[in-house]
Amino acid sequence: MKFDRHLLSAAMQARGWLALTIGLGFVVGIVIVGQAWALSRIVDRVFLQGQTLVQVAPLLGALIVLAPARFLFAWGSESAGKRLAVRVKTDIRERLARHILQLGPSFAAQERSGELSNTLTGGVEALDPWFSQYLPQVALALIMPLTILIAVFPQDLLSGVVLLATAPLIPFFMILIGSAAESLTKRQWTTLSRLAAHFLDVIQGLPALKRFGRARDQLRIIARVSDDYRTATMSVLRVAFLSALVLEMLATISVAVIAVEIGIRVMKGHMLFIDAFFILILAPDFYQPLRLLGGKFHAGMDGVAAAERIFSILEKQPSVDAQPAPVSPHPPAPPSASLPPLDQRLAAHFRIRFQDVSVSYQQGQRQALQDINFHIEKGQRIALVGPSGAGKSTIAHLLMRFVQPAAGRILLDDIPLDQIDARAWRRHIAWMPQRPTLFAMSIADNIRLGQPDADMDAVVRAAEQAFAHDFIRALPRGYDTLAGERGARLSGGQAQRIALARAFLRDAPIIILDEPTANLDLETEEQIQQAIARLLQGRTALIIAHRLNTIASADRILVVQDGRIVETGDHISLLARPGGAYSRLFHAYEGD
Repeated sequence: MKFDRHLLSAAMQARGWLALTIGLGFVVGIVIVGQAWALSRIVDRVFLQGQTLVQVAPLLGALIVLAPARFLFAWGSESAGKRLAVRVKTDIRERLARHILQLGPSFAAQERSGELSNTLTGGVEALDPWFSQYLPQVALALIMPLTILIAVFPQDLLSGVVLLATAPLIPFFMILIGSAAESLTKRQWTTLSRLAAHFLDVIQGLPALKRFGRARDQLRIIARVSDDYRTATMSVLRVAFLSALVLEMLATISVAVIAVEIGIRVMKGHMLFIDAFFILILAPDFYQPLRLLGGKFHAGMDGVAAAERIFSILEKQPSVDAQPAPVSPHPPAPPSASLPPLDQRLAAHFRIRFQDVSVSYQQGQRQALQDINFHIEKGQRIALVGPSGAGKSTIAHLLMRFVQPAAGRILLDDIPLDQIDARAWRRHIAWMPQRPTLFAMSIADNIRLGQPDADMDAVVRAAEQAFAHDFIRALPRGYDTLAGERGARLSGGQAQRIALARAFLRDAPIIILDEPTANLDLETEEQIQQAIARLLQGRTALIIAHRLNTIASADRILVVQDGRIVETGDHISLLARPGGAYSRLFHAYEGD
C-alpha cells in the first residue's frame, strides 16, 4: 500500500491524462446504457408490438451511431492511459537518474550496477501496465457499474439490489488471490534483478574469467539463477490463471442469477419484457469492469514490485543537499559584508581546510575516517597514499561533496563547504578516476562531457594537450568514431587520454586524480605522465596514489591508515623516517 500511494502521487503529475482516461471511460459507460436502451426497445417494438422497419428507424440509427462511438471512446480512453504511462515513466526515470547521481559514487559503490541498470530500464518499464491499465481500470470499476446501477434501479429495484449484492464478490476474491500473487511477483522481480546484476558482472569480468579459466563455471551459476527465475515466473502465471478462472466463474454465476430472477418474474407477469431485456443486456457489462480489474491487477503487480525498489532508492536521502542555504562566511559576517562569487574566490588565493573531519558508513557502524586535519593551498599538489580501504577515496568524495562529514567541517577559506551549492562547487573540479567512464557515443561527445557547450576547435585542442589527437585522427571516423560502452573499442591507454582531454577541456582550478597511470605500458604511462604534468600546472591537485613513483613531486604527502592520517611530509622527509609507514610502503613497492 505504501508504494501504491507513491505510484498514485506520481500519476498526479500527469493528472490531465488520468482525468481524460477516466472521463472517456465514464462516457463509454453512458454509451453502453444507451445501446442497451435502444436495443431493448427495438426488439420489444418489432417482435412484441409488430412495428415496421420505418417505425424503429430512429432507434436503429441511434444504435448504429452508438456502436462506433463506443469503440472510439474506448480507444480514446486506452490511448490516454498509454500517454499517461509514458508521461509518468519518463518523469520517474528522470527523477531516479537524477537522484542516483545526487546520491553519488558512495551509494553506487554499495550497489550492483546490473541491478541498478535493471531498475532504471526494466523496472521503470514495468510500471507501464500499472499506469496505463490498472489505475484507470480501478476508477472504471467504480464508475461504470455505478452508471449501470443508476440506469437499472429506476427500472427494477430487485435487480439493482442483486447487482449491488453480488458485485463485491469479485473484488473480494481478487484481493484474496492477489495477496498470494503479490508475494510471488516480488520474488520474481527480486530473482530477475539478481539475474541481471550477475549477468552484467559476468559480462564485464569475462576477460578476467577467461584469463583464469573460470568462464565455464559461470554458465552453471547463470543456468541456476535462470531456472529460479523460470520457477518464479511459472508460479506467478499459475496464480494469475487461477484468478482469471475464479473471476470469470463468479461473473458468469452472477449473470445467471440475474437472468433466472428476471426470467421467472417475466413468466409470472410481474415484470415487463422490455425492462427485463434491458437489464439482461446490461448485466454482463456491469460485471465486465470488475472482471477486467482482476486481469489488470495481475498485469500491474510487476509494476508494484518494481516500484518498491524504485521508491526505496528515491527515499534515500543524499548526504549533500544540492541547493543549500546561501553562502555565508563562518563565523557570520556583518549584514553589510558581501562575498565574492565562487569563481572569483577560486581565481584568487584560497585555502581548503579539513578540520576534525570524521565519516562513517552503514548508519555509523563502520568508521571510514576519524579526526582528519589537513589543508590545501592554491596551486599545491597533495598526495594521499595508504593501503586499500584506508579512506583515501572517502577524502576525495568529501572534497567533491558526494559525502557529508559526520563530524568536523571542511572550509573554503572561512566558508563551510556545505554552505556552497554542490553543483556550482563541482563545476570547478575535474575528476579523473583510475578507470574512466566512457559512453556509447562519439569520441568528441565523450570529451565534450567536460564542457558540454565547447566547440570542435576546443575539443581538438584538449585532445592535443592530452596526446590523444594522433590516435583519434587515425581512427576510421576520427572524432566521430563511436567509443563503445565503457570505451570497449579503445585500449586502456586511449581511454585514459580521452579522460585527460575531458579534464583539459573542463579547465577547472581543482583537479582530483585517482592513479590514472595504473595498468598501462611504459610508453603510454610516460605520455600520460607528461600530459598530467601539463594539466596540473597552475592548478590545485589532490592525487590518490597507488604507485608511489607517481607522487615524488607532490608538495605534501599524507599517509592514511585505518581512517587516520598517520604521517605527513614530502617524499624525502618521509623516506628519512626509519620504520615509518611511508617508508614501509615505498620499500614494499620497490621490492615488488
